[in-house]
Amino acid sequence: MKRTLVALAAVALIAAPAADVGAWGATGHRLIAVAAMRALPDEVPAFLRTTEAATEVGELTREPDRWKGGPRTHARERDTAHFIDFDDNGYVLTPQGPHIDAMPELRSEYEAALTRAGLNVDTAGWLYYALIDGWQQLVRDFAYWRVLNAAEARETDPGKRAWYAEDRRRREALLIRDLGVWSHYVGDASQPLHTSIHYNGWDGDTPNPEGFTRSRRTHGLFEGAYVRGVARLDLVEAAMPAADLGEAAIERRTARYLDQGVAQVTPFYRLERDGAFAEGDPRGGAFAVQRLGAGAGELRDLIVLAWRESAGARIGWPAVAVAEVEAGTADPWDALIGTD
Repeated sequence: MKRTLVALAAVALIAAPAADVGAWGATGHRLIAVAAMRALPDEVPAFLRTTEAATEVGELTREPDRWKGGPRTHARERDTAHFIDFDDNGYVLTPQGPHIDAMPELRSEYEAALTRAGLNVDTAGWLYYALIDGWQQLVRDFAYWRVLNAAEARETDPGKRAWYAEDRRRREALLIRDLGVWSHYVGDASQPLHTSIHYNGWDGDTPNPEGFTRSRRTHGLFEGAYVRGVARLDLVEAAMPAADLGEAAIERRTARYLDQGVAQVTPFYRLERDGAFAEGDPRGGAFAVQRLGAGAGELRDLIVLAWRESAGARIGWPAVAVAEVEAGTADPWDALIGTD
């Protein structure tokens, strides 16, 4: 019954008019987020496996696109998070840029490397770091939730127990917000044109032996209305790959995920050249749904991995270990309420 209600809610949402399009437009991003949330396994906290959580994340995933168009400072920090442009050999922009398998640890180091190479982050994008930062924030959120949940269950003082319960509810709302916003970038990375220098027609400064389009309308024609016309929640769910939780290191996993998107750039342009995105041609629809499914599958897996990672975290000040609080060997009150 729960899954049926989620499906009905998602269908109602997806029927709404699309807003300003991003990597997938409103429809695609909602589909990725809702499909991932519906597929979460039982090990993830129950409050995330509800109709309400799936619907909320499905709406919040649109936020980064709704932020667009702000003043320069705001836009500089946010708009360039939606993409990262690798060349055909996996280097950011040019062979002088960082390689997908050797990205600097910090975004500041990345920007410095681009500057030394005479490149600019406004052109290059920093989606790689948006993915990692959002996942690490989710780990922190989960860690606090674990501690609050365990402390609430054991606390015998009525006043403290009430505060734990209230703070747990706040953490759940914050966690869904953080998850919803970050899920947008996970969706962005499944759209091949958000991972390539060929983001809007084949780049004019590179060889084009297969005669791909150089039209500057390519990106916009694929997103938004096209996806809304070919994708449905049941199709995306069917296209989701089986769970893959073997690679837990977020830096390596992020590079692998982006590389999978880069690998689909040439197939996309071949389909475009051959007319596969014309109305009624099943090839284009199958490609779009496959990429949406890939995004939903990765989002599902990254949520599970963040939950598992949070078990080994330390939170608060003075810091307490999550594992010790869950085992009942540490009291987190001072770390959570704050001792100033």
